[in-house]
Amino acid sequence: MVGATGHIGTHLVPRLVRTGHEVVAMSRGEREPYAPDDAWASVQRVRVDRDAEDAAGTFAGRVADLRPDAVVDLVCFTPASAQQLVEGLRGSGAHHVHCGTLWVHGDSTVAPLDEDDDREPYGDYGVQKDAVERLLLEETRRGGLVSTVVHPGHISGPGWPCITPAGNLDPRVWQALAAGEPLQLPGAGSELLHHVHADDVAALFERALGARGAAAGRAFHAVSPQAMTSRGLARAAAAWFGRTAVLEQVSWERFAETTAAEHVAASRDHLLRSHSASTRRGRELLGHEPRRSSEETCREAVRALVDAGELDLGGARP
Repeated sequence: MVGATGHIGTHLVPRLVRTGHEVVAMSRGEREPYAPDDAWASVQRVRVDRDAEDAAGTFAGRVADLRPDAVVDLVCFTPASAQQLVEGLRGSGAHHVHCGTLWVHGDSTVAPLDEDDDREPYGDYGVQKDAVERLLLEETRRGGLVSTVVHPGHISGPGWPCITPAGNLDPRVWQALAAGEPLQLPGAGSELLHHVHADDVAALFERALGARGAAAGRAFHAVSPQAMTSRGLARAAAAWFGRTAVLEQVSWERFAETTAAEHVAASRDHLLRSHSASTRRGRELLGHEPRRSSEETCREAVRALVDAGELDLGGARP
C-alpha cells in the first residue's frame, strides 16, 4: 500500500491485516497512522519518497520487486506517476486500486452524480486526477494492468480538521455554531457538501480488493449515504450544542471582506462544485454500504479535535 499512514491507510491497513492479508506499508515515514492499532505490529513498513523515486524512475521497480497480488495507491496525483507504476506492474497479474477524487466531476450538472456522468473538471487537482483515471481504465480495457478507481468525497474523521458548513477549514465556523453566534455563509445555503468517513472509504477499498472481477476497470464513489446543504450542516452542527443556528447568507464579495483569503478560496472550491454523488454502483457491484452519515462523520471529527485540544469551543463538546 502506497501512502499507508494517511487518512485512508490508517483504517484500511488494520482492516486488511484482520482479514488475513500480508500488508506492506509504503510511506515517507514522517508520521504514524492517525489512530493506533495492534494490527500495525504485523505490517512490513517501507520508507520511500514517492516524488523523488518517480523522478529517478525507480519507484515502480521497487513496488514490482515486492511481487504484490494487489497494489493500493493512495498518493498518485499525475498521469506521469501513474504511467510509471502501470508499466512497472504490467504483466504481473496484480490488481491496482487507485485513490481518485470526487473533484473529477467539476461543477455538478445533475444530482446525485453517477460515476459515468459527463465531466468538466477544473483546477489542477481535479484535472490531473481525471486524466489518471482515464489512463488506468483504458489500460484495463486494453487487457493490461487491471485497475479500479475509488473517488472519495470530503474525507473526514478523527485526527484532522473537517470541512465546515462554509466549505473551508476555518475554526471560527464551529466556534460560532457552538456559541449560538451569527455565522455568515456564502451563496444561497443550498450548495451541497458530500463528506465521507475515512473508515467508510477504507471499507470500499477493501470491498474492491475482495471483488476483483466486479471492480476491474470501474470507478466507484466513496461518500456518505447523503450529501448535505451548507445550511443543513450548519443547523445540524448548532444542534450538537443545544443551539439554533443564526445564519446570514451573504454574497461572495461580502464573505471575502470578513474571511481570510485561504478560507475564501477553499469555500469556493468546495461549495461551487456542489457535489452530491451516488453510491449505487458500490452497493450493487461490491455490496458496500457506508455506515456513517455526513453529520455523524463531521460530529466525530469535531469532537476528536476538541478532545485533542486542537479546537477551542469555549468548553463546549459536540
